[in-house]
Amino acid sequence: MSMSFPHPLRAFSVGAQASTRLAEKIADDPPTNKTPQSMVTCVYQMHISACWCNVTVLWCKNLMNHSLNLIFNNPDGGEIYYSCKIELKPWLFWSKKGSKSFELEGCHVDVHWDLRSARFSGSPEPSSDYYVALVSEGEVVLMLGDYKKKAYKRTKARPALVDPTLFYKKENVFAKKSFSTRAKFDERKQEHEIVVESSTTGPKDPEMWISVDGIVVIHVKNLQWKFRGNQSVMVDKQQVQVLWDVHDWLFNSPGAGHGLFIFKPGAPEPDDDQDCSPHGTGSDASDMSKYFSTRSNATPEFCLFLYAWKME
Repeated sequence: MSMSFPHPLRAFSVGAQASTRLAEKIADDPPTNKTPQSMVTCVYQMHISACWCNVTVLWCKNLMNHSLNLIFNNPDGGEIYYSCKIELKPWLFWSKKGSKSFELEGCHVDVHWDLRSARFSGSPEPSSDYYVALVSEGEVVLMLGDYKKKAYKRTKARPALVDPTLFYKKENVFAKKSFSTRAKFDERKQEHEIVVESSTTGPKDPEMWISVDGIVVIHVKNLQWKFRGNQSVMVDKQQVQVLWDVHDWLFNSPGAGHGLFIFKPGAPEPDDDQDCSPHGTGSDASDMSKYFSTRSNATPEFCLFLYAWKME
């Protein structure tokens, strides 16, 4: 097992870095020690009017609020071009189904949603029985949820010719010992349930287990000496790099820090300072001000970040 722990920002593109920063800015109450707020941030690359753009989907929930934010920006990390917020509070049942229309650089876009029957399993992001659909020029350019037939019937639109790509997911989870999330390491395969469990108090040495679909793939003993590390595992015949840093769990007071877990499909990459942006280094300052990108885009590589906050 290698104990090197590369900087997490090397694991995903520059565009994702900018998109997630914009998402955190627009969140009403980002996670703090005083106000625990579960958050799921997903960044998609999608195709609108023969151009590429990013949309950040941000699900937020605390004791008082539950909301969905959609934030649009250009793939190279420009400023927010448009943001749409949908409130999901229990007493606002009427807002759980609706639609909005807006313009993106001259392109008309509609967003339709139905979250009235949405089911949740401990995460602010629904697990089933809902849809959120973005429509432009008669195409559903982004579809979230499993109510696809209902979405197509309501929007009267056809599937997109170019499928959107989820290339970044970050989740903040608050728990005592067990932290779970879901992710697809390959869009063509099933979604996996990922669970991190730990034992950091008591007479025994601290330990940690990371399981995928109920199978333990990593077991770390003597965690006080191995609080940072990385390991390659096989998930559904696919290689996945797992990196962790749980220093704060062991050496900070309860609730004062988080454990960080990174899951990235593929073989280990050299630890260098090369730009990992899928767009390369050829962009100039004028490109950063544009919403759309018309250049040929390589498919970004997916990366999952799990921030595990221990609550005593």
